[in-house]
Amino acid sequence: MMTLAALDTNMLAMIAIVCVFIAVGSFAWFAVDYFSGESRGAAESRLEMLNVSLRKGTESKESNVEKFAKVLEQASPVLSKHMEAKTEEERDKLKMRLAEAGFRSEAASGIFLTIKVLAAVTGLVLAGGVTLIMTGLTPALLLRSVLGAGIAFFLPEFILDMMRSNRKKQITLGLPDALDLLVVSVEAGLGLDQGIRKVADEMRNSYRVLSDELQLSTLHLQMGRVRASVLQELGNRTGVEDLRTLASLLIQADKFGSGVAQALRVQSEAMRIKRQQIAEEKAAKTAVKLIFPLVIFIFPGVFVVLVGPAAIQMAREMFPAMEGK
Repeated sequence: MMTLAALDTNMLAMIAIVCVFIAVGSFAWFAVDYFSGESRGAAESRLEMLNVSLRKGTESKESNVEKFAKVLEQASPVLSKHMEAKTEEERDKLKMRLAEAGFRSEAASGIFLTIKVLAAVTGLVLAGGVTLIMTGLTPALLLRSVLGAGIAFFLPEFILDMMRSNRKKQITLGLPDALDLLVVSVEAGLGLDQGIRKVADEMRNSYRVLSDELQLSTLHLQMGRVRASVLQELGNRTGVEDLRTLASLLIQADKFGSGVAQALRVQSEAMRIKRQQIAEEKAAKTAVKLIFPLVIFIFPGVFVVLVGPAAIQMAREMFPAMEGK
């Protein structure tokens, strides 16, 4: 008994030493990052003081989300510096994922990594605090704290994938209607650039995500960029295969001088058929998905209603003595 008590005491002491080491190391890491930056010059400090009065008038009008985003953007160089991708391919992959979710800012990658760090710290504190309150200082404290931090660290990745999927779905659903409007605009005498601008304006209330993408492409065309590169970038930054196919179709039609309206009409019909097939697929899966709620919730109630009276009658016939009681 004395040996087991001594082992438990030594284990708790080791856990306490590890926690203190982690806390001291984290504090030293942030302190080094904070004081290693270059000091600002006197002119920059004076300009910052002059801009304080101007920022005070606008900060009151900003929402809490915008203020939080600015704080994250300012803190991201420090918090995300040690988590940045080492290769250019990994950085481009992360930027593409964020762009597909609708985040195209230059600081989006740093903010996302900062959110992951803050989520991990929050999960560590919450899991450790709850475990400490419920069970006290036990050997499971460190394990649960690390597990909570790991789950919270990968939670932003899951949310980002959900946002990407939802955004792609909205674009896919609105694309056939956008192509129909584009066909009407082109056949009415508008050019392809003017038709894209018109479609973006008309679809702002119904399909906002697709309208924003088309509006951005229109802005690029107004800046003087080549139409082929703008259309190709439209398909790449959204990650929607139908838009990539449409971009390739329009580039080929523009290159070979074929009719744009006829090509758009054929593509619109193909996308509409694809959307109908997706709806039919979901309708066919409904019968399979209904099996689980039927078996778990509905079937037991039906079984009790149908078999219950017969079971009671059988119990009365088999055990008449219980009926008298």
